[in-house]
Amino acid sequence: MFPLPPEDRSISPHTGWTRAHWEAVADGLLAAVEPYRSADGSVINLPGRESWSRCDGLEGYARTFLLAAFRVAGGGPAGLLEPYGRGLAAGPGVWQPIGDRTQPMVEAASIALGLWLTREHLWDRLAPAVRERAAAWLSGALRHEPVDNNWWLFPAMVGGFLSSAGLHTEAAERAVERGLARIEPWYAGDGWYSDGPDRSFDHYNGWAMHLYPILLGHLAGTPGPRYRDRLRRFLDGYARTFDADGGMLYHGRSLTYRFASAAPLFAGALAGATPLTPGQTRRLASGVLRHFLDRGALSPEGLLTLGWYGPHEPSLQPYSGSASPYWAAKAFLGLLLPPGHPVWTAVEEPGPTGPAALPAAGLLIQNTGRTALLINHGSRHHPGDPLYDRYAYSTRTGPTAPGDVPDNHFGVVGGDGTLPPRGAIDPRGAGLIGDTAWAASAGDGVRSLTVLRGPLELRIHRVPAGSRVRQTGWAAPGSALTGLHGYTTSSLSPAPQGTAFTGEVRVPVLEGIAEDGWAISAAVLDEQAPPPEAEVAGDLVRVAWPDGVRQAFTISGPR
Repeated sequence: MFPLPPEDRSISPHTGWTRAHWEAVADGLLAAVEPYRSADGSVINLPGRESWSRCDGLEGYARTFLLAAFRVAGGGPAGLLEPYGRGLAAGPGVWQPIGDRTQPMVEAASIALGLWLTREHLWDRLAPAVRERAAAWLSGALRHEPVDNNWWLFPAMVGGFLSSAGLHTEAAERAVERGLARIEPWYAGDGWYSDGPDRSFDHYNGWAMHLYPILLGHLAGTPGPRYRDRLRRFLDGYARTFDADGGMLYHGRSLTYRFASAAPLFAGALAGATPLTPGQTRRLASGVLRHFLDRGALSPEGLLTLGWYGPHEPSLQPYSGSASPYWAAKAFLGLLLPPGHPVWTAVEEPGPTGPAALPAAGLLIQNTGRTALLINHGSRHHPGDPLYDRYAYSTRTGPTAPGDVPDNHFGVVGGDGTLPPRGAIDPRGAGLIGDTAWAASAGDGVRSLTVLRGPLELRIHRVPAGSRVRQTGWAAPGSALTGLHGYTTSSLSPAPQGTAFTGEVRVPVLEGIAEDGWAISAAVLDEQAPPPEAEVAGDLVRVAWPDGVRQAFTISGPR
């Protein structure tokens, strides 16, 4: 990896990293891509696979330009923009035009944001003819249809910049209004948006659905209280999804963007819309950046790889190409906070721990101080997608690959002995009882309830009486899954393809006949903890936790 400043454990006792480390990483990432830039500066063709859009060179330009823009807008050397200025002069004649639902619309948003952030350093110094051609190319985003999800915010960002520059103003302002209006019905509550009209609750909440409205308001000088309030609520739960080692949740698509997950943390500080202290914000953000850089996210040439800790095909989607990981540039939003800002000067503090219940999204979050877990009773994307359709995700394990035994899965076993994919999810509530969190859902003839207390997960399911059932646990060494009711056999099933965190792994499996329709188990990921006791009494499950606390639940929640 590129050279970094010495650690400073006085101000950063947890990570050792300061603002100077963020600047050094930004400079190192930018320097590493330079050998792959075209002579005219308009494309950066990085080694690796091609995405299905075949505009990877444009992605390389746009996403690293965003990184350079955050660096320069935060006081870095303006010379970093020189190759991007050359590229802007040539680009409109080289780049694919923006069409309906095409990748250049995504990249146009990064270019527009970069130009807006650095307007006095770059845009205002361009020749009028160059500005005219660039604006004409960008304006394609204003008159073409985006994919019906977070993509609506890309023409909105282009519109915000062009409007500020006095160009294509009517169409630009309409694009902003239309984009913000389209995402409004997708706001579910508790700070969470669905990424489109389905129930996709994932990292796009942070690095898209909250980020762009906040930046639009910040750069236009019109911060919207609605978006600030929502971001504050989002961060209250989201901050619990980072573990003590800086790990982020392995859940949802586009995970190769990695430390872009830090962007909403800094956005909250930038907008004055965060429940976190400045020391917590920096500790979480620096923790996740260092986490990946310490674990092989860079190639020997200093390039971000396609994967997780290193190259990892199951972490990718068909749209993932060689330059895709550079959406991680969004993490460097924090450089917009000046060096004297408390986020950079306060002593690091641990992030929040404990549970959070998000009934609108049907999610539970638990941060034990060591590991962060997400229990999923409400999010899905495509049926059977392991990145969405498992019951549980964490910062220390990923789902098993298609073809291997599915981890964290429950179902009624068919006559052929196979376990069907998880069906539709209908959230039925979530909440907190002191330090106990619960969430319920129903779908495809199965009703489910998860109860969290400390590191323990109580997994309760109700099915037609006499059903043969199977429950799997975490795909991680040292995890445990204990049958409490309705299960008769326990085994370990090999997953040869492993996960993003480990090679071949064995997944705990429980099977049995749910004679009375109840199937209850206890799971624990990476701590030693005795399971609770569970007793079924009609429609009630009575639970005795190891510390002596007793509670009772129906399949819909607390009694």
